Amino acid sequence: MFSMFGSKKQKQKLNDMMAQLRPDLSRESLGVGPDFPGVAPNPLLSSNARKRNAELRTGALALGVLVDWREVNSNPRVVLMFDVETADGVSFRGIADESLTITALTRLAPGQTLPVRYRPAVMDHYVALARDADPAQVQQLSEKIASRKRT
Repeated sequence: MFSMFGSKKQKQKLNDMMAQLRPDLSRESLGVGPDFPGVAPNPLLSSNARKRNAELRTGALALGVLVDWREVNSNPRVVLMFDVETADGVSFRGIADESLTITALTRLAPGQTLPVRYRPAVMDHYVALARDADPAQVQQLSEKIASRKRT
């Protein structure tokens, strides 16, 4: 809604309001820089969030080590924070905005490595869980990253 009518200044106000309402979702708390667009109050109503999520579904595969997570609502919608490493050796803090089942939520553990997708051309800290990733492809990526760390 805001993207259609609002200016950048109004979007900044919305991000500041979200940070005030939920300090645990502020840029500082999530460990990302000032370029991070922020967590959408409702990604289903945000055309930018819907577009981003569609792009992430076809994004490049990377590995994310789960750092922490925050419940946004009781759906349960969660924001997952990852330390991400790409096949190209780029490392960054990645944020995934996901809806998980209660069962999946109870299985989350810091330090867990999960496949994620990101948009190399954008690099805005957003990632998505790569639920569709081929296990063989994930294993190859894991081996490539591990061999780079050994050398």
